[in-house]
Amino acid sequence: MTIRLAKAAAAVLLSTVALAACGSSGGDQAGAGPTRTIKHAMGETKVPEAPKRVIVLDTDKLDTMASLGLTPVGAAQAAENQAWPKYLGSALDATKPVGTLQAPNLEAITALKPDLILGTKFRQEQFYDKLSRIAPTVFTEKVGITWKENLLLDADALGKKAQAEKLLADYRTRAGSLGGSDAVEVSIVRFMPTQIRMYGPESFSGIVVGDAGFGRPEPQRLADAQDRRFDELSQENLSQADGDVLFYSAYGDQAAQSQATVTGGPLWKNLPVVKDGKAHGVDDETWMLGIGVTAAGKILDDLEKFATP
Repeated sequence: MTIRLAKAAAAVLLSTVALAACGSSGGDQAGAGPTRTIKHAMGETKVPEAPKRVIVLDTDKLDTMASLGLTPVGAAQAAENQAWPKYLGSALDATKPVGTLQAPNLEAITALKPDLILGTKFRQEQFYDKLSRIAPTVFTEKVGITWKENLLLDADALGKKAQAEKLLADYRTRAGSLGGSDAVEVSIVRFMPTQIRMYGPESFSGIVVGDAGFGRPEPQRLADAQDRRFDELSQENLSQADGDVLFYSAYGDQAAQSQATVTGGPLWKNLPVVKDGKAHGVDDETWMLGIGVTAAGKILDDLEKFATP
């Protein structure tokens, strides 16, 4: 009888422990070791001193992790079954997909047992509470225009802020050394599956071009627009794609087909910048999707090659 009671008591104890574990919050998980408090777009969160199993939910954070020499255990993709960015090399070979940017897979995230989740309020605000119950979760506010601030915040959560500050300082030094001039107007065009866009000064690539000292064609300054990231470019106003140098990319296979059609047509071929041989196809992953310091460096490579004397 005594043995039977002891076994029953042990079973109750184990059940209690299991229930407590299931109900623990991300903050409790972080509390297993030394923690730091990070202020971010959703409030304050205690994170581990040195996170080991990090999940990222936006493309800029892929760049940040790789730039800092880290590998996330899981990451959301821009689209299902999309490959990891080629420009990051083998840095993400061991990273598992956990849904898409707009619809992260909570079960897949939980299965990877993260000790830190990095995301953006702009894309994943509705999932924040559930993510926080899985692991400590830190969100940046936006994507793109705040890419430098995002790098520093994410790096702080990762315990690598000093390293990120050095990367940014090196980027700024190199951008300033290119010798770009306002007199050289750089045009940025992106082919999407159902539209063409021209990118303004508050887009990621537009910021990098500005940091390098180059000017922008007047239509692409978007001076009176509420959203100065990009605007639609129709076939009829394709002349707004003109500039002293033109960089263009395509997002996905369908957009690449559209690009081939447009760039093979007379309206494109008659653009002065195209006639001058100064229109260059570039990598969409670096110019549009990377949104990080390594991608910015790749853009500077293109600017140095094609837009400087």
